[in-house]
Amino acid sequence: MRQFKAAVFGAGFVGRVHIEGIRRLGNVEVAAVVASTDAKAALLGEQLNIPKTAGDYRRILEDPSIDAVHICTPNALHLPMALDALQAGKHVLCEKPLAVSSDEARKMVAAAREAGKRNCTFHNLRYYPIAQQMRRMREAGDLGEILVVQGTYSQDWLLYDTDWNWRVETKENGPSRCMADIGSHWCDMAEHVTGQRIASLCADLNTFHKTRKRPKGSIETFAGKSLKPEDYVETPVDTEDFGAVVFRMGNGARGAFTASQVSAGRKNRLSIEIYGTKCGVAWDQERPDELWIGNRNSANQVIVKDPALLKEGARSYADLPGGHSEGYDDTFKQVFRRFYRSIEDPAAEPEYPQFVDGLRQLTVLEAEMDSSKRRAWVEVS
Repeated sequence: MRQFKAAVFGAGFVGRVHIEGIRRLGNVEVAAVVASTDAKAALLGEQLNIPKTAGDYRRILEDPSIDAVHICTPNALHLPMALDALQAGKHVLCEKPLAVSSDEARKMVAAAREAGKRNCTFHNLRYYPIAQQMRRMREAGDLGEILVVQGTYSQDWLLYDTDWNWRVETKENGPSRCMADIGSHWCDMAEHVTGQRIASLCADLNTFHKTRKRPKGSIETFAGKSLKPEDYVETPVDTEDFGAVVFRMGNGARGAFTASQVSAGRKNRLSIEIYGTKCGVAWDQERPDELWIGNRNSANQVIVKDPALLKEGARSYADLPGGHSEGYDDTFKQVFRRFYRSIEDPAAEPEYPQFVDGLRQLTVLEAEMDSSKRRAWVEVS
């Protein structure tokens, strides 16, 4: 098995999860890490035993031994980092949303094609074993003709006006927050599992907190819940807290979903229900090993993840036997495994979402934003 060296750009919550996931592969070394300053990078390097650190990612790109770059930074940095990494001859895996606009994403798609390098948009939630089981059931015809797709992606970590994260600010995040950050995950899941595309939609986006209390210091994602009044500054907000979307899919299915970062008690709940002419299936990310199967003329079922009992095409997405839970961090490992395998074998077909898939979800996102602004149905190009 070929050995690889990876660099992780970004030292926050998701960057650390990337580092842990990469190390689980066995044949990929986290050889470098980039943070917002030299000091922060050096501290993380010392904590996690990473030999090379920098505050300027370009210094890392000069290292010819680095095979691939993981971009885990605020969204506004995705485009320049990806373009520079591709030009430096590196393979690139980039967090979602791929960029802050579809125009930027098109530049990234074109650059990856021109460079001839592997590229991945990190829609990792496809990689739960049960999500793959739903997909394989649909492919086998078990669901019949898809009629209805519905669900939600709900969180509560930005419920209060004292909650803050870089995603709140347009300059770092882009013009959409809730729909870009988690709504894109839901739409990617719906299209991946059903095999259909969202063709048109009607969306309503809303910002409940028109102002938020911005901390005077930096706050890591999902942290900063105990600030005092003297620790923050009142700041206007123009990114949305919530969105609701009704949509039509290309093959005639109808659907609806909500995305929310202000739903009390919901920590990280992607819930999706798919109903066909033969049966329905439902899955909840907060109960990742369970799949509900609904039947019209026989008893409903709840099955628990067990590789031996999954569809053949879904088995490779589960590494542990039945009764041993596989969760969020395991999806990272599954994507990384397939990404580096495709680098090792240039002839291999990518088994992961590429930059073009990230572009796709930005196209859906911009249709949602346009629809909400116009208060009208919009076609998705």
